[in-house]
Amino acid sequence: MSEQKIKLLIINPGSTSTKVSLFENEVSLFERSLFHDADELLKFPHVNDQMPFRYEVILQMLKDEGYRAEDIDVFVGRGGSAHTQPGGITKIDQRLYDDTVAAVGGSEHPAKLGVMLAWKFAQTFDKPAYTLNPTNVDEYGEYARLTGIKGIYRVSHSHVLNQKAVAAYHAEHVMKKNYKECNFIVAHIDGGITVSAHDHGKMVDGNMGADGEGAFTPTRIGSVPVLALLDYIEAHSVEEVRLRCSRAGGFVDLFGTANADTIHELLEKGDKKADLVWNTMLYQICKMIGEMSAVLCGKVDGILLTGGLLRFADVEATIAKRCGWIAPISVYPGEMEQEALALPALKVMRGELTPLTYSGEDVWQGFPGMDL
Repeated sequence: MSEQKIKLLIINPGSTSTKVSLFENEVSLFERSLFHDADELLKFPHVNDQMPFRYEVILQMLKDEGYRAEDIDVFVGRGGSAHTQPGGITKIDQRLYDDTVAAVGGSEHPAKLGVMLAWKFAQTFDKPAYTLNPTNVDEYGEYARLTGIKGIYRVSHSHVLNQKAVAAYHAEHVMKKNYKECNFIVAHIDGGITVSAHDHGKMVDGNMGADGEGAFTPTRIGSVPVLALLDYIEAHSVEEVRLRCSRAGGFVDLFGTANADTIHELLEKGDKKADLVWNTMLYQICKMIGEMSAVLCGKVDGILLTGGLLRFADVEATIAKRCGWIAPISVYPGEMEQEALALPALKVMRGELTPLTYSGEDVWQGFPGMDL
């Protein structure tokens, strides 16, 4: 008896692109990624408003490749913005969809559109939908949470999907160990930049990239002195700052484009502004890596660099120069997200894996018995 052929559509919206893959069982039939310049996406007042646009982009990709949405068996989307969740594959239901739309987790990362789009396809064509390791997976330790303001806490808003996929791959194929036996610093460097500490299979700390923490990026402001930011808000607006935190900061504010190729080309031509901006971004990434080495008490098995900006050789070279003394550096250009999304969903469809159900509550419930 021949094996059942299961088609899985993998939907992966990023801050500057929409990536789509179609798998038949373990085999990728096609993978396409469409870059969206900042001006195109800033036409939409809110991240949620991008959904119809990205839905049509995906339908057109399928049409161009000769496939029909109604012939797909399961839809899998990257996720985020709901209540914090444990790691693993989760069934998308109405509650998860609604909380994602409402961004009850406080982060408006475009990754949330993966859940929204997968749910729309699933409802339209009466098929199941899943998400895996969304940006709001929370495995932080207690020391990573507290701030100096009562009632304000740090939570995990990161490129969890790709970081965990890269860490698990490196542990198995390079270290010849299980991910849960290793300590890694993983840096996802692309339109958004997050750096995190992975302690024996758990992502215990990292920067809240879409919330204005860490290095500035092609689309985000990164960490800014609070008093200076308050002065800026007085002259502008809270909403303008929110937009710069996630979609209109960094290169977009400094150059008017999120296109890293454009900025790097200026750098190569000797443009002093491009040189300063680009290398300041790399300097800030290195500082973040140093912070995460302290989280792991210097016991680091490897620094893993991943994301689209690793296509530029100077990114690895600069980080190696400043951080190579911490641990060996390995590079995984691009990302491993598409396969990471597909394979667990395939196991669910085959009955080999039971998906999680979204609880509608945060993983971490505060500091019990403490006035914090």
